[in-house]
Amino acid sequence: MALLVMSCGKSDKGQLVGVEGKKWYSEKPFGMVLIKGGSFIMGKSDDDLASVRNAPPKTVTVPSFYMDETEITNSEYRQFVFHVRDSVVRQKLAEAAELSGELGEDGGGRNNMSIQSFAFKNATAAGDEENLSPYQEFSRYYDPLDQALNWNPKIIWDSTKYPDEDYVYVMDEFYLSNDQSYNGQRMLDVTKFKYSFKTIDLDAAARSKGVRTNFITEEEVMVYPDTTVWIKDFNYSYNEPMHNDYFSHTAYDNYPVVGVTWGQAKAFANWRTKYLNDFKKQKNEASVSFFRLPSEAEWEYAARGGIEGGTYPWGGPYAKDDRACFLANFKPYRGDYAADEAVYTVESDAYAPNDFGLYNMSGNVSEWVNTSYDPASYEYMSSMSPNVNNSNNKLKVVRGGSWKDVSYYLQVSTRDYEYSDSARSYVGFRTVQDFLGNSLDLN
Repeated sequence: MALLVMSCGKSDKGQLVGVEGKKWYSEKPFGMVLIKGGSFIMGKSDDDLASVRNAPPKTVTVPSFYMDETEITNSEYRQFVFHVRDSVVRQKLAEAAELSGELGEDGGGRNNMSIQSFAFKNATAAGDEENLSPYQEFSRYYDPLDQALNWNPKIIWDSTKYPDEDYVYVMDEFYLSNDQSYNGQRMLDVTKFKYSFKTIDLDAAARSKGVRTNFITEEEVMVYPDTTVWIKDFNYSYNEPMHNDYFSHTAYDNYPVVGVTWGQAKAFANWRTKYLNDFKKQKNEASVSFFRLPSEAEWEYAARGGIEGGTYPWGGPYAKDDRACFLANFKPYRGDYAADEAVYTVESDAYAPNDFGLYNMSGNVSEWVNTSYDPASYEYMSSMSPNVNNSNNKLKVVRGGSWKDVSYYLQVSTRDYEYSDSARSYVGFRTVQDFLGNSLDLN
C-alpha cells in the first residue's frame, strides 16, 4: 500500500494508530486474468518419452499473480514499437529545435508549424534562467538534459509536407538510402529505434555487502522484431509473404508477435510498466507492480489450469477432442502442418482456453519465461516460488511448443530453450504482474 506521510499531532491522542495510507484497490490489468496461487506437482507426471530427465516431479508453491489471457499480439507489440519510435523522433526534433535558434514565446508551439513546434516542453529560452524551479536550480540530482518531450504536435511523416529545412535533415536520418529501399517505398531504418532501461540484480545485491550501483545495468534494445526469421528459420522454403506482412499488416493484428528476443520481451514488460505508471502519476494514483516475464514455475502452474497430473492444458492425454478435432495449433503429422486447420500461427485467442481462462498455453508459439535453462535445476531450486535465473547463462527456457512442433513439446511439463539473443518465427511471449497481497480468498 502506498503511504501518505502525515505530520504528527494531537489527533492521535498519543496512541499508536499507524500512518494513514491512500485507499488502494487491486485493479485487474486489461487483458489479464488473476491466477490464484497454490501448490502443485511441477515436472513430468508420466513417462518421459524423450528420456531427457530434466523435469523430475517436485511439489512447489507459487503466489498469486496476473497473467495475459493471450500471447502478446502484433498489435500490442506495435504499440510499444511506435511509442519508442515516436519518442526517438521527437527527441531528435527537439534537439534540432534547440540548435536552430531561440524558442517561440509559447515554448516551441508556434501557430505556423516548424521544427520549433517540437521543442522540449521544459526548455528554457536564453536569459530566462531565473524561472528555474528550486529543484532545477539547487538539486545535485537534477539533469538539465533530461527534458520532457512535446507530444502535442503530430509527427509529419509525409515528406511532401515537411515544414522546414531543419525538419528535413532530422527525418532523413531515420530512413534507409534509396539504394537500400525497393518496391518504390521509403523505408525506415529500424536499427535507429532503441529502448533504454535499467535493471538491477536484486538477488546478487541482497546477498552482497557492496554498493547497489554495482548491480544496476543499463540496457539498450532495438525494438522492432526481426521479420527475417520467417526466412532464416527454414532453408529451401518460400516464406516471403510472412516476412513482408506478418508484423506490419493489419490482417495479422491479433496474431502473436514473433521474431523477438528474450531481451526484447523484457524491454516490452519494462515499457508496459512505465507506460501505465506514467498515467497513474498524472492522476495522482498509486503506482502498479512491475509487469515481467513469468518464471518457469508460474508458467507451468498457469498452463495446467488447476488440473493435477494433466499432460496438456486441457488435461489429456490426447491432443484431440471427442469429435476428433485438434485442441491446439501444432504439427500433428510428419510434414503435415495443416491437419489442425492452421499452416503457421493462428489468432491469439483461437482454440478453447484452459480452466484459468488462458488461451494457447500449448501450441501456436512457444513462450519466453524468465528462467535460465539448467537440466538439473529442479534438483536444487527452492520449493517456494522457485526460479533459477543466472545472468551468465544465455540459455533461457521456452515453454508450450509452437505451430511447427510435435505434440511432445505441447505437454505442460516439457522444457525447451533458446539463446537469449535469438529471435525465432515460432517464439513469442506473454507477461505477468504480481498480485499485491497474499490472501488466498480471491474473488
